Amino acid sequence: GSCKLHLFQTSIFHNTNFVDVSGWATLEDILFATLEKYTWNIRYLYPWVYPALPAAEWENLQNLFRLYVHNFILSLAGDAKLFQIPYPFVFQCMTGCNLYSNGSYTTFYHLAYNAQNFLSFDVDNSHWERQQESELAVQVERQFNTFAGFSANLQHLLNVTCVDHMKKFIEYGRADLERQALTFCVFSLWRMTWGAEGKGKGCAQRSECQAAISGSSSSCTCDGQEVPPGPALNTSDILPNADLTYQLRSILAVAPRDGHSYACRVRHRSLGTRSLIIPWG
Repeated sequence: GSCKLHLFQTSIFHNTNFVDVSGWATLEDILFATLEKYTWNIRYLYPWVYPALPAAEWENLQNLFRLYVHNFILSLAGDAKLFQIPYPFVFQCMTGCNLYSNGSYTTFYHLAYNAQNFLSFDVDNSHWERQQESELAVQVERQFNTFAGFSANLQHLLNVTCVDHMKKFIEYGRADLERQALTFCVFSLWRMTWGAEGKGKGCAQRSECQAAISGSSSSCTCDGQEVPPGPALNTSDILPNADLTYQLRSILAVAPRDGHSYACRVRHRSLGTRSLIIPWG
């Protein structure tokens, strides 16, 4: 089936002398490697991760990443000084590859500045494109596009290395990817008021992995009958949380004091064939 290998990096520029760098990698919903804070060494979180690749390849990847982080900090610190960017500021990177069941794949590299889209790498054309019109974005886009060697290496790493390594990780980590252990689910209820004419009632369910929640649902009932989809009922797609869990939400708009009885109905793999009914007081 399909699978995704994603890498994340956060660089907090506290001042001209201190940059706090953190990084981690996920295979599907499995956090399998992190970057040690001060040494920039790769830390393997599952016993199958290191044997998946030759030791020489791990050493090569670690050296490449250290060089990348060093040059990344040096370049952006120089740009911050040039444009007198106030400290602190944050750059966040998300990159990786998605492999699909038909053998095709997609790759990407996105860079954000202070939580706003900043720069993207067009992998097919080996070209950097700014996502905002600030002077800093124009400068970094121009600067990164002059680093032809860096762009060519990144293109190869995403189109070849990332996909090849992901296949190895899938092979060695298959037991964890296909785990059948019961997952937990957390439910929450809330009421929203947005004026005298209406209120909202909602329920949400939260699960530890996307596979566990993909066959689940959260819906609303009125007087014991499930409310059909419509303008008054808003049910979300699977949404990611910051802690690598996932959630579904259902929100129903109702008139105040309408005399009906409302509840949330939740189905989840941890409940088996049963469903959980959570009434509104």
